[in-house]
Amino acid sequence: MTIPTAFFINSKKNIGVEMRFALLILLLSGNIYASPIEFKFSNPSFSGIGQGSHYLTVENQETSREKAIQDALDAAERAAQREEDNSTLAKFIRNLESRIYAQLSKTLVEQMFANEDPVLFGSFVLEGSTVSYEVVTNDDLTQSIVLIIVDPEGSQTSIEIPIGTGNFGMTYDAINGVP
Repeated sequence: MTIPTAFFINSKKNIGVEMRFALLILLLSGNIYASPIEFKFSNPSFSGIGQGSHYLTVENQETSREKAIQDALDAAERAAQREEDNSTLAKFIRNLESRIYAQLSKTLVEQMFANEDPVLFGSFVLEGSTVSYEVVTNDDLTQSIVLIIVDPEGSQTSIEIPIGTGNFGMTYDAINGVP
């Protein structure tokens, strides 16, 4: 195999142009500085540089994921509780309790304000709270009912209801003195 002489002539021209170009770059570049190439781990777990902040970032990500999971579980639990509270049976029980409490309070009021054989005192316990009442005669000889409610923690609510004052249930004629 023979190499044509034209190849050597063209390759010499190309080498001369390349050499001139390289020489020109060296002259124009001025001072060139370089540092040695060193291998460094970019992961802080291996290099130790920024390791503390890396661990905090990982911990924050884990905490936020755990919080998101817990929030989703709490929301699902609240939704299930709302669904249970809105069931037909739950509505029936609430309605029944409301009517029982209304009847209980009606009976209590009737006993406290009875004109025939009035009950002068009484008490009962309702869901841990003690409800007691007593008819008392004040210094000015007026009577009132003192209703005291004590909750399980010991907080006390006192209501004083005057008896025989006001014009409840009177007709217009009775107010004007017409029998």
